[in-house]
Amino acid sequence: MQVSRQKIVVLGTGGTIAGTSAQPGDNIGYTAAQVGVEQLLGAVPGLEQAAGGARLLAEQVAQIDSKDMDMPVWQALALRCAGLLQDPEVQGVVITHGTDTLEETAWFLHLVLDTRAKPVVLTCAMRPASALTPDGPQNLLDAVAVAATPGACGVVSVAAGEVHGARHVQKVHPYRVNAFGSGDAGPLGWVEEGHVRLTQNWPPALDEKAPIAIEKIANSAAWPRVEIILNHAGASGAMVDALVRDGVQGLVVACTGNGTVHHALEAALIKAQDVGVRVVRSTRCPEGQVLPKPGDALPDSQGLSPVKARITLMLDLLAQ
Repeated sequence: MQVSRQKIVVLGTGGTIAGTSAQPGDNIGYTAAQVGVEQLLGAVPGLEQAAGGARLLAEQVAQIDSKDMDMPVWQALALRCAGLLQDPEVQGVVITHGTDTLEETAWFLHLVLDTRAKPVVLTCAMRPASALTPDGPQNLLDAVAVAATPGACGVVSVAAGEVHGARHVQKVHPYRVNAFGSGDAGPLGWVEEGHVRLTQNWPPALDEKAPIAIEKIANSAAWPRVEIILNHAGASGAMVDALVRDGVQGLVVACTGNGTVHHALEAALIKAQDVGVRVVRSTRCPEGQVLPKPGDALPDSQGLSPVKARITLMLDLLAQ
């Protein structure tokens, strides 16, 4: 029996990589999500070679500016990825995404997909497709090369030649093309002339929870409401009180330093926790994590950034 050669499927969601501007030199005044994913693939020479012989297929899951990413798009994306990962002919999945919320989508997919055997690779661009020197084509080429790499697994992002794991990746710059970092952890590796050079292992998948999470996502019409609160000088508890009255189910605090919170805000958070709202502390520091102390009134995020702690808490509430 003849076996079909493997496939790499590229899922488009929009973003700057698919954006266009009336002026080719304008890298900030563009409109995101204007070019379809098939057109993006057609504009990149060498993709078939980067795929290592695998067939390249394209599907448009969404066409949005990633600042507008929401739960229905996450739901559709996760379910499509889950189906593709179960297909024995699929070697890996590549997702074109906007940069603004890429780290959130990456962490969400990491929590809900079984990627022990196959990678899900998110890529993006800081310049629109119409730019004089767009960065999207090289990023897409590198992402396909990562998806085609033997042994690749987990949810990763690829941009500016760097490979980052879903847990640590974050957007660290609003303009330059190398806009992503992984803080203390550093990148997993680099893509150099189509070859992946790793300095860390591929990220482990949370496979034991993935089937349950996907089932919950597939059957959920409403998602738990979790909001992020910022601690700062002179912070009050007014916002917390208002959110509790409005029915919020979870709160993540972007704390100062090692999880510190203004006394007025802390009092409101403890009060919210006492009436059943889940509260988690993270830090607004771009590196490091909150180190818990005995007797802490509010639990910490176990090293997650505020936006990723929000996703984890949201999925925990959904599982309940």
